[in-house]
Amino acid sequence: MTGPTLYHNPRCSKSRQALAILQASGIEPRIVEYLKTPPDAAALKTLLGLLKLPASAVLRKKEAAEAGIDPTADEATLIKGIAAHPEALERPIFVHKGRAVLGRPPEKVLEIL
Repeated sequence: MTGPTLYHNPRCSKSRQALAILQASGIEPRIVEYLKTPPDAAALKTLLGLLKLPASAVLRKKEAAEAGIDPTADEATLIKGIAAHPEALERPIFVHKGRAVLGRPPEKVLEIL
């Protein structure tokens, strides 16, 4: 992952707000529409490492339930589930200079600028 990157869903208001905040701060991140180009298990592990969060912390409960992902499963199982069902990944995720933050609320993206 090089340069500022936003894992983004353009249909999500929080994701759009995070992008607008970044752009207003002079940052034009590389956009990864993760529903179109989902991260694989290895990329998710990297993201989680940068976020310093377990997979359960980036799991969207409703979407996980719809996909049959058990939120109490072990880390490896959750990562595989999210990789197979990217709609279960919380968004947006902003990556910048070897750090990452979950943009909930969207203003959190400013923490790593």
